[in-house]
Amino acid sequence: MYSLPTEKTPAQELAKHPKVLQYLKFLIFLLIENTFCLFSLRKKSFAGEIVLITGSANGIGKQVALKLAPLGVTLVLWDIDDEGNKETSRLAQQKGAGRVFVYHCDCSNRQDVYEQADKVRKEVGDVTILINNAGILTGKKFCDLTDEDFEKTFRINFFSQVWTCKAFLPAMVACNRGHLVSTASTAGILGFYRMSDYSASKSAIIGMMEAINSELYHAGKRGIKTTIVCPYFISTRLSRGFRSAKPCLFPVYDPEYAASRIVDAIKKEKFYLIMPPAVYALGLKIFLPRILILLLESYIKFPESMEEAFGQKKKV
Repeated sequence: MYSLPTEKTPAQELAKHPKVLQYLKFLIFLLIENTFCLFSLRKKSFAGEIVLITGSANGIGKQVALKLAPLGVTLVLWDIDDEGNKETSRLAQQKGAGRVFVYHCDCSNRQDVYEQADKVRKEVGDVTILINNAGILTGKKFCDLTDEDFEKTFRINFFSQVWTCKAFLPAMVACNRGHLVSTASTAGILGFYRMSDYSASKSAIIGMMEAINSELYHAGKRGIKTTIVCPYFISTRLSRGFRSAKPCLFPVYDPEYAASRIVDAIKKEKFYLIMPPAVYALGLKIFLPRILILLLESYIKFPESMEEAFGQKKKV
């Protein structure tokens, strides 16, 4: 007896494409999380928290420190720029910070990170909010990057976060309380022109922090929160005057505004902080032909903006 082939349901068709399912789950999660945070009244209190910020001498790190200063926290500031760090400390105390500790720390040096972490534990106490913000951006094309360039980018952008989490997470686990905040980037969601080393390091941060969060959740350590920050360009020294050709879609935010968004995300215990909103569309890349992403880059004139900020007009 002949029977007609059974039509497959959309769910069965999707099951054949696990990557598509993964991105659908990601986008649905973002929608639910942001809707929940929009209406949620629950907010974290910062009073009594010991907050360590890497890269605190300028830019986003400095502004985050100043936003947290009047909220009753103890600030621990790490940077290699001693003068800039002292200035952050002075301004933080002017804004009401009661206790501020300044340390010279080269976050690209594993031994220095662990030594300074020991000092912090002895002199200040266990860090309860870790804000990993230190980073560099070379802005070179792949074939112009030396092996040393790649290694330096990964040491500062990625491995510094590995080492700080190794240093401070165990105490959080012991008391099932704490918050890990990692500055990643839009470039960790989508690889960009002149950013092969930077995009790779930021993508590694996102993957690591998602994995750590998974391990904590399944170990029952749900009192430890995670926030992954994925901004577009911020007008800091890092961006070297980068100017967006389409600021209505992809604005370059002021570091003070970015810092206020980060502090608000920590307060609301958001898992992802994506900014600006147009960045959410980049999560659709798995559904689109690659040429459409490249055309989008052309439309927003990203290569031209990067050449203007970082480039020497030469062929690779």
